[in-house]
Amino acid sequence: MIYGIGTDICDIRRIQASLDRHGERFAAKVLSDAEMATWKARSTRWPERGVRYLATRFSAKEAFSKAIGLGMRMPMTWRLCEVGKLPSGQPVIVLHGVLKDWFEAKNLSAHITVTDESEYAASFCVVETRQP
Repeated sequence: MIYGIGTDICDIRRIQASLDRHGERFAAKVLSDAEMATWKARSTRWPERGVRYLATRFSAKEAFSKAIGLGMRMPMTWRLCEVGKLPSGQPVIVLHGVLKDWFEAKNLSAHITVTDESEYAASFCVVETRQP
């Protein structure tokens, strides 16, 4: 059964402006440790790709926060929600700490998709209740 859905579109230029203003501190606020390592590696090799990576993660976390009905309030935080990927490249939501505990206690599962194109990143998330 569907628990909630969320979608988000993010202007990549806005993410770039935040990076210009706040530097790495902005990325560190939004990204988990694993995501931060990926962001740094991509940014070093191709800065534009790093910005797109950060924008897709920002968008995915916004979509997920809407799908669980919390927005950005506890236990939902930027760093407790991670967007990982399977070997196939499929994005997956990986949760940590109190957010993971809350999500599991509600017996939920999430499906996420992300995309980016020139000036925008977009995400769509479906959260379902799992059958016991």
